[in-house]
Amino acid sequence: MRKKKISASLEDYLETIYEIIEEKQGVKAIEISRRLKVGRSSVTEALKNLAEKKLVNYGRYDVISLTPAGERAAREIQFKHQVLYDFLVNILGVNEDEAQNNACRLEHVISENVLKRLILFIEFNKNFHCADHNYLEEFKKFYSEKEE
Repeated sequence: MRKKKISASLEDYLETIYEIIEEKQGVKAIEISRRLKVGRSSVTEALKNLAEKKLVNYGRYDVISLTPAGERAAREIQFKHQVLYDFLVNILGVNEDEAQNNACRLEHVISENVLKRLILFIEFNKNFHCADHNYLEEFKKFYSEKEE
């Protein structure tokens, strides 16, 4: 069974709902609105759309919850974000704010195949040592010199 692709915007809503539930054990539309800095009507539309896709349980004045499928999707999005963020910060040496912004955009477009390869690349770089040289440290020194 193929997964239905949802928009980057809806992925952001799912991820935000998941994060708020992790923090507070429940979430209301106003909290999503504040976190994403969007209007209540945008949140309502997104919640209706996510409910139609059976990713959230949503009633107009009820606490919002994720369905099992919604929780799986949110965890996948969060995992992609973390892998990309770690790569940008720990391998490429990008500052945390820039890495956060870019990971948020990239998580929506990266394919599963590229993500798998990226994870393998990160693992390789963490473990690769050649003739008493740490490949990753050598790379960091290289790009630091180029930025000066």
